[in-house]
Formats: sequence, structure tokens, C-alpha cells
Amino acid sequence: MKIHSAMSCPCRALLFAIVVGLPLASAAADGPAPAAAVEAAAPLARLDPHASVFAIINGRSIPTQEYETAFTTLVKQRFYHGQIPESDLLAVREEIKAKLVQRVVLLEEAERRKIQPDEAQIEETLAGYDKRYASSPQWRENRERLLPELKKQLAEQSLIAQLDKQVRAVGEPDEKAVRAFYEKNGQLFTEPEKLRLAVILLAVDPSSPATAWQSTRQEAKAIYGRLAGGADFAETARLHSSVYAENSGDMGYLHRGMVPELIQEKIDKFEVGKINEPIDTLEGVAIFKLLDRLAAKKRDFADVAGRARELLLRERQDQAWKDLIDRLVAKAEVKFMYVITAEQRDTGQK
Repeated sequence: MKIHSAMSCPCRALLFAIVVGLPLASAAADGPAPAAAVEAAAPLARLDPHASVFAIINGRSIPTQEYETAFTTLVKQRFYHGQIPESDLLAVREEIKAKLVQRVVLLEEAERRKIQPDEAQIEETLAGYDKRYASSPQWRENRERLLPELKKQLAEQSLIAQLDKQVRAVGEPDEKAVRAFYEKNGQLFTEPEKLRLAVILLAVDPSSPATAWQSTRQEAKAIYGRLAGGADFAETARLHSSVYAENSGDMGYLHRGMVPELIQEKIDKFEVGKINEPIDTLEGVAIFKLLDRLAAKKRDFADVAGRARELLLRERQDQAWKDLIDRLVAKAEVKFMYVITAEQRDTGQK
């Protein structure tokens, strides 16, 4: 992509919902922007307040208002209360720039392929808006004025959706390719290690004073002593544990990620059949016993062939869509209209 720089209500919400920055028909189109779509010189500076054009992409002018609307929409969606951290500002602005370029080149490609908007779908969508906002005086008052822009945006979405469908028609992979994908990506088809644990938990409210925790630790230590002396773990769990008591403390099979990492590190060192010394958890003081350990196991190809085929097909479809975007963006002639001050260049400010 050749880049140049120059020195130089419900109704509103509805329009926000169909401009750049919201998901297109394909999630891939809304993924990370290709590197070629972002200008090499890092910071995007303050827009020239007198410029009505934000960028010119392959000769097509992008209004400054369109850019700012897309920016506002993305920030409202992605950040809590629509407040964007200063550290994320430049990356978000570069993302919007990239998406604007992507949209233009994809629409041009749809036109080159003579794709036509799905008028029936557009009318159905507009009818849905009419139904949704039927009770809104603002919608009724502004509908006719907004309708041309709504239809234009919906038509563009339809074109990109149909282009996406065409590009993703890559054909089903054969069994040889599916098997190769299975062998290369074994982690996707491996059942993780499973541990069957039993627990005696003496509950403590996290907000309890240190004296309460210390008292519970002493109680747990006494119970552990009785267990070490031969007391039955299952019976002790039924009498003392605040969780899984009805199952004699048996928690069933768990895999990594189901317990906090700090506890997992201790569990990884447990031996099957051994009762372990009390440890503090978020819920209280726990005594664990490892009942069984099942090693990680790669599932047989025959059992996961369908899933492997689905994942490989999706990977190829995503790659085809990305390759198209990268190719079109690389050939695009883009001119951004903004001003960079020395201070902004040094600090990366908006």
C-alpha cells in the first residue's frame, strides 16, 4: 500500500451500528489489521479541524466525520464506559485507519467481480428497524432523511458479505490433508491430564481476621494428624468438610485451569493415595488427597477426523480471506489528511 500524508438517539445509534468498526459479515474481516494497512511512521496526530476529508483511498474520499464516527463506535464497544486508556489510543486509531482502507478495497473488489447487493435482505433489515423503533418519535421524524445512508451502508455490508462467501469457497480438504493437519496440531486433539481429588475444606470467610484463619489452620493441623494416624479420609470429609461432604470429599476428575494456578502447582507434586498437609485457599484451609492421575492422551484420528476437517477448512477459509485483504491493501493508493506536531511526534499524543 502506498501511503502519503498531507499537512493540512436511536437514529444516531443505528447509524453507528453500520459503519466501520463494527463486525462485518465475517469475523475475519474484523480481526487484527494487516501490517501493511498501518502507516510506518507511528503516531497518528490530531486531525486538522478544518479538513472535511480524512483520507483518500484509491481516489475515494473518506469524510473526517466517517472516521470519527467509526472511532467513537469502537471505543464505546470495547472500553468500559467508553473511556479509552491513553496507552490504547494510538493503536485504536491505527486500527480504524486500517479498517477504512480494508472496506474501500473490498468494496472495489466486489464491484470488480460484479457482485450485487441482496436487495431482499436489505429491505428485510430495514423492516426490522421500523419494527424495533416503531415507538420512537425520533426515528419517525428522521427516518426519511436517514434512509439513503442506511441503505448505502447495508448495501456495502451485503457486498462484502457476498465477497466473503465467494472467497471462502475453498473446497473440502481431502483425507491426506486432514490427517497431516491432525499430526501437525496434536495439541488440538489431546485430552489434558486429569486429576481426581478429594478434599476436606474448613471454610473461612476471606474477610475474617487473622485470628480466625490461625484458629482454622490449627484445627486443620489436628485433623491432618488424625488422618496420618490412620483415620478414614472419606469419613472425616463427611464430618468436617464444608464442600463435597456428601461425596466423602470426592471432587471428581479435574483438569488444569479448574483450580487456581498457585494451588495447581502444589497439586502437580501430589502422589496418588497420599494425604497432603493443609494449605490455605481462597475459601479456607484445605487438606487434599490425590485419588487418581490420568495422563494426557492424544485422541485417535478416527475419533476426531470430523473435527480436524472442520478446523482445517476454517483455517484455509480464514487464510484465503486474509490473503485477499493483504493483496488488495498492498496495491492501494492511500493518502491520509492530518497534521503531526513536534510534540505529538515525541509523545504519541492524540
